[in-house]
Amino acid sequence: MYIISLTYKTTIDEVEKHIEEHINFLEKYYALDKFVLSGRKNPRTGGIILANNISDIEVQEIIKEDPFFKNQIADYEITEFTPTKYDQRFKPFITE
Repeated sequence: MYIISLTYKTTIDEVEKHIEEHINFLEKYYALDKFVLSGRKNPRTGGIILANNISDIEVQEIIKEDPFFKNQIADYEITEFTPTKYDQRFKPFITE
């Protein structure tokens, strides 16, 4: 499982110009069961994506498709982790 943390490096006005394309990108990977959740940071300095059923190489390749990456809107920090404790409602996302 991966936490993908985006940090904007442009103005919110520039982010908004690419938000629809970014949402389409997210939808693609939700449909492929690669993304579990996503959302804006508060304050609005970037966003978070939780990815699952994915490899190290795949996560790098997927990020390259993000319009925020292509248009140099955000920097990305990727953290891989293995959930060891979780609410049972989250169990469908846990691969053992």
